[in-house]
Amino acid sequence: MPMVLTLTGVNDVAVLAGGTIFQPATQAGACDYAVGLKNWYGSIIHSMTLDYQGTTIIQQTPYIGMWNTFRLMTTLSVQDLVSLGPSIGFYPDTATSFLTPSAGASGSAFATTNPTTSNNLNYITQLPLSSLFNCGTSGNQGLVNRQRYFNFDPDGSPGAGNGFYSQLLPPSSLNILYKSYVYNKINTTFSAGPPAAVTAQGVWQCAISGIILLRHMHSFFERVPLLKGVFLKLTCNLNQSSVSFSTSGATLASALNTFDVAVSVNSPLGGVSPIMIAAASTNSGSQALTAGNYIVSLAVGKNVLNSQQTAGGIYTGTSASPLSASVQLYVPAYSFNPVFESSYLSSPVKKVIYTDVYQYQILNIAANGVYNNLVTNGIANIKSVLVLPFYNGSGTNNGGLIPWQSPFDPAGAGPTSPLCLQTQFNIQISGQNAIYNTERYSWEQFQNQFYGVNAINGGQVDGLSSGLIGANDFDMEYCYYYVNCGRMLPVEEAVPKSVNILGQNVNQRPIDLYIFVEYGVEVSIDILTGSRV
Repeated sequence: MPMVLTLTGVNDVAVLAGGTIFQPATQAGACDYAVGLKNWYGSIIHSMTLDYQGTTIIQQTPYIGMWNTFRLMTTLSVQDLVSLGPSIGFYPDTATSFLTPSAGASGSAFATTNPTTSNNLNYITQLPLSSLFNCGTSGNQGLVNRQRYFNFDPDGSPGAGNGFYSQLLPPSSLNILYKSYVYNKINTTFSAGPPAAVTAQGVWQCAISGIILLRHMHSFFERVPLLKGVFLKLTCNLNQSSVSFSTSGATLASALNTFDVAVSVNSPLGGVSPIMIAAASTNSGSQALTAGNYIVSLAVGKNVLNSQQTAGGIYTGTSASPLSASVQLYVPAYSFNPVFESSYLSSPVKKVIYTDVYQYQILNIAANGVYNNLVTNGIANIKSVLVLPFYNGSGTNNGGLIPWQSPFDPAGAGPTSPLCLQTQFNIQISGQNAIYNTERYSWEQFQNQFYGVNAINGGQVDGLSSGLIGANDFDMEYCYYYVNCGRMLPVEEAVPKSVNILGQNVNQRPIDLYIFVEYGVEVSIDILTGSRV
């Protein structure tokens, strides 16, 4: 899936006259680490449907990226981050490096005016532990690594010595290889006048070749057998979004920077905005963003979709990506040995057993509020229930930003909002408690329900395991509340059952709960003709 990440900036003439200019094409003003993406390229998908021979077999579920990122976080191993992570844009955000605003951080009382949270510090530092209360000691390693997956810059130096990457691999070769790279950088220029005027606006663009594996998009693709003569129609709704922000420059360069930046997010489908803006404190990615107005946009394909960033808008230097113009689907095709083919086709009707997801929301649960809500009146063959808590983004609850759309917060693509822990938690299936004793402590949920989910051998064998979330991650910024509801007699699987969720929000902010109910589905297919039986 080709994508174009575009950062454009407009400097005020008065600022330009003072010498602080947005110059992404210079080494001192480099923006290669100023913007990035949230976890996993698949977060660009808001919802999807799959038609099999004209019949819909995967229902459209909004926010499906939240569920799929949860599956990856609980399935992949640490080695997968090394081998598979760069291809799919996956690396978990550091759970202990989030920041919450305080009035003394930048000398202004923004704790009450913009009380948002962030985890966008991409300068990895070790703080002096002897002079600090217990806190995180480094920035978000996940953000840094994900930026490195795509921000290859031909003007970069291959080492401490002289030279550029382009001397070894020029852009023309990068285009042939479809390698992600920074392909367009333009400095802001202005004439001193009189009258003073901006003659060119700053532009930074990166072409991204993102790989999204079908097995990570839906369990059907994991379990479908080899087929002949089949017609599948896959429809995806995309989280193509734009972020507009402005800063006075001095504020942006202050210690915690981003809390004082005026931000608006445009995500047409209302889904997760995959864009992240790095912090601008000393040595961090956005330090080179001087005072002015900026727009960051992410578009699928080769063209910039934000009308303000195109030639008809206020920017004249943006250009189309030199990489692929359209999404490409790669499907393996196999030629059987005739003996094995005959054996395989001897029983042509195969039953595909997979799971689909139903999504529901419970909004604006008050601080310390108790909730007991009906999620659905009846779903058959329920397998599990996942609850993701986020701070409520209405009004000034989170600075007016929905956490999973905030460009400073990785929420919605792995992490939940930080410290969103629950007590007195339970799931009721047809009025019966799924958890025998209502959970009061966070370790009960992690050890008894969450640890080992989707992992090799359910996490019951030491020395061989998978899953990327530990107890500390769960407590801090991966507050997944998960209950396995699939242990039932076969005769009960076809009976629709209601789902209730109850608990108490012990966080001091109002929260929203995004709930995903996983249920079993099966379809019989004639593998010889591809028809549905």
